[in-house]
Parts: sequence; structure tokens; C-alpha cells
Amino acid sequence: MSERRLADLQAMWRIRAFEEKVRDLRAEGPIVGSVHLCIGQEAIAVGACDVLEPEDALFATYRGHGWAIARGVPLEPLFAELMGRANGVNGGRGGSAYFTAAEYGFHGENSIVGGGAPIACGAALAGRFDGSGRSAVTVFGDGAMNQGAVHEAMNFASAFDLPVVFICENNRYSELTPIADMVRGSRLADRAAAYGMPGHRIDGNDAESVRFHVRDALEIAREGGGPTLLECMTERLVGHYIGDAENYRRPGEMDRIRRREPIARLRQALLADGVPAGEIDAVEAGARAEIEAAAAAALTAPFADPATAREHLYA
Repeated sequence: MSERRLADLQAMWRIRAFEEKVRDLRAEGPIVGSVHLCIGQEAIAVGACDVLEPEDALFATYRGHGWAIARGVPLEPLFAELMGRANGVNGGRGGSAYFTAAEYGFHGENSIVGGGAPIACGAALAGRFDGSGRSAVTVFGDGAMNQGAVHEAMNFASAFDLPVVFICENNRYSELTPIADMVRGSRLADRAAAYGMPGHRIDGNDAESVRFHVRDALEIAREGGGPTLLECMTERLVGHYIGDAENYRRPGEMDRIRRREPIARLRQALLADGVPAGEIDAVEAGARAEIEAAAAAALTAPFADPATAREHLYA
């Protein structure tokens, strides 16, 4: 158990340290444009990606850096992409919110809220005819549950028994508005019944819980049982975007969130397992050193050539 938890801790620290470095680089200037960080939500990506097969297709939101890392995308070209460098995963064309790395099963972010859901259905449907037998996982926030495209995707996936796992990262805020103020029924997983699919609300701050439920959903999908909706309860430790003043937060809210966020919880579990504090701290130190080295290497790369901006465009 402790070995599994230490591996999860390492995976989550790689994501968190990456995101914290991105925040610093955005403030200092090497990264420009809109950036959305997943600090506090790392356990969902770590648990889910651990049970994906290489052929499975993953579709993330614009808050997708952590999902890409958990899927195996290397750190240096990922940093380079966010910095607009020629050696980025998309040659510096995608930036923070639009990059993709299909060779790792990461089929891109999407800045259209809920836009990845219908695309995931297409990937799952295509898997029936191209011999891959792939399953698809699509990730979106609680606000996207009110988008028509997500409704249509869930209905289509259920009607045709497509192997799709719909993962809702419910961080309790739809951008700057509490999801509880936007819907009558706050248990979003209950909507799955209307589509004739299983739906579960789970602890999104526990990588092992996420791993268990995603594995189960994938088994159902691969056996022809169709899609599943997983509502993963979590919270952001940062704003919706870099620069968000977070005036919507209530007094004491952040203190409560920090006590139950995934890395803090896992640290306490490891200490209870008898793992020495020094060994736990070494995991963080190792991740931070890896991140610093990758960022430093990316900073030395040449910028993307503007003359190549129209390459890889299809209309």
C-alpha cells in the first residue's frame, strides 16, 4: 500500500510542481496568454491515467497540463510548447490551452466548454471500425454539465453503447460562480440515469478511489456495456485562471480546502503507514528538481518560426 501511495504522491508532485513553475513563468514573462492551472485537482488525472491503455484516447479541457503529464507527455517539450518554442509538442503553435500529443494518447485540450465530449464519442465510434478497440475518456468541469454538446454526447454514447468514460471534475465553481447556485440538483452524477448509464459521485481527491472507479467504468465499456459518468469531487487551490482575484471565496474557505487537498491528505496517510517524513519530503524535492531542469532546458530552445504558423492547418 505504501509503495502505491508513494508512486501516487510522486505523480501528483510532478503535476503540482509543473503548474507552480508555469505560474512563475507566466508572471515573469516566458509564458504569455491565458493559463488555467489544476493545482489541487491532481489526484483525478493520476488515478484515471494509471488505468488507461496506450490505445485509449483522452480529451481534456483547457485545464489540461496535469492530464498530459499523467498520460506520459515529457516535461521539457511540454514547457517548450507553453513558451512558444520550436521544440514544443506542437512546435509552439498550441500554447497552454490548445496543445495535443496524440502519440501519448493525449488528444488535446479544448477551450470550448464541453467541446471534448462529442469528439470523444467520435474516437470511441471510430475504434469499432479501425481495429483499435479503443475506449475514450473525456474530461470537463461542472459548468460543462449544462452545455448542450455534453448532453448530446452522453445521449449518443448511451444510445450506441459507446466505450466512453465521462469524467466531470467538480471543483464546485463554474468559473467564478458556485455550481450550487446554477442547478437545482447538485449531485450531477444523478443525471446519468436519464441517459441510461451508470453515474457515480466519487472522491476526486483520492487517486486510489479514482483509479478504482475509472478501471470499473473502462471494464464496462470494453465489454460492450456503454458509457459511465463519474463526478469527481475536488477543489481548486488557485483561481479559475491566472489573475483571478477570487473575490467569490468565503472566509476560511481556503483553509478548509488546504486540509483536504490530495497531496496533504496523502502525506498524512503515508505518515500513518509509518513512512518517514524525510522519505515523503524527498519525493517532493525530486519532483521539483525534475521540473526545474525541464523548464531550464526549454528556456534555451529557439522560438517557433512565425513563417510556419500556417503549417498543419486543415479546413
